[in-house]
Amino acid sequence: MIFIRYEKWKGYIRYYPVTCILILLNVLMFIVLTVNGGSTNLETLKKFGATLNAGPEKDEMWRYVTATFLHNGFAHLFFNCFALLIFAPPLERLMGWWRYALLYMAGGYIANYLSVVISSRSVVDTVMVSVGASGAIYAIYGAFLYIALIQREMMDDSSRKTLYGLLVMGVIMSFATPNVNWMAHLSGLAAGFFLYGLIIRIFKRSRR
Repeated sequence: MIFIRYEKWKGYIRYYPVTCILILLNVLMFIVLTVNGGSTNLETLKKFGATLNAGPEKDEMWRYVTATFLHNGFAHLFFNCFALLIFAPPLERLMGWWRYALLYMAGGYIANYLSVVISSRSVVDTVMVSVGASGAIYAIYGAFLYIALIQREMMDDSSRKTLYGLLVMGVIMSFATPNVNWMAHLSGLAAGFFLYGLIIRIFKRSRR
């Protein structure tokens, strides 16, 4: 089972440096938001890089990166960091740190961008302010889905069943929970699936 963490903290930091940095950045930005008006304050979120589906902010490309490191409230931060802590490490170990970082950042960017494009066309006269690492995390899930379906020999049956259950529950909760950006979740999932396939072909890595 690849989704059970056995490492002690020192080993975890040594084996999964990018995941640790991502979690740290999320926490640091949450502190920055808290001392500058609060992480649930829409004006604060807009100031520090949330995505918006209307207005001039819609065309500010940097927001599709910065929004990945902002969170709306402690619960939002906690659940995303927990997902990173538990589910992301096997992918970092498998891909190598820079390929994994590339997938995470590109997946998060694409998820945020497509979310804005879809919402700007489907949500009329409503300005949507969006933040969170969920799009990038779903890109990680998308990469695992590629492994589960196409590189089956690289994932055991227990891990595959856990992944399928996680995805089913994640998609259901994305639609059932109010104020959750399901567009970013599904876009991230699709982006991660195709990005992983592309990255492993362009940047081949010898298997150990």
